[in-house]
Amino acid sequence: MSQRGGRANQLRVIGGQWRGRRLTFPDLPGLRPTPDRVRETLFNWLAPILPGARCLDLFAGSGALGIEALSRGAAEVVFVERHPLAARALRDHLDRLHAHNARVEQADALAWLRQPGTPFEIALLDPPFGQGLLEPSCAALEANGWLATSAWIYLESEAEAGTPALPACWTPCREKTAGAVTYRLARREIPI
Repeated sequence: MSQRGGRANQLRVIGGQWRGRRLTFPDLPGLRPTPDRVRETLFNWLAPILPGARCLDLFAGSGALGIEALSRGAAEVVFVERHPLAARALRDHLDRLHAHNARVEQADALAWLRQPGTPFEIALLDPPFGQGLLEPSCAALEANGWLATSAWIYLESEAEAGTPALPACWTPCREKTAGAVTYRLARREIPI
């Protein structure tokens, strides 16, 4: 649901402890939460591994993916969002939901990935469309130690963008298209 004139948009949490909660987010250019049916499919795919997982919501925007992960039992979610209004809205949502196992990093995603960090079991990537950010983000996640040995990576892009080049140790597992959006799940596997 979208409203113009500087008012807010809404998203609905579709599963878990906060199922049915509606959250507003700023009406900013390019900010488009992952549609409900796409989120439902994604979290069905992740259901066996999500509880207790440490997750990264890169290009968080409305926070739809990370909040859904928290609602469904993720141990921790780190939200990375560049826009100050979107980051502030995310912090407000997390406060209202009493989500103490989450934090918001207001930063450019690619710059944030250049620093060292603790690996994530699940990375959720839904960059702004038309900016060519998916492949560099995948490369930075892999190159800078942000992923656990056997991590899962969700990739969302515009359908006409084609299949992104993935790091060699990532295996595509699932792929679907819904309207103008193609979404994929890949698995990172490093031989031990």
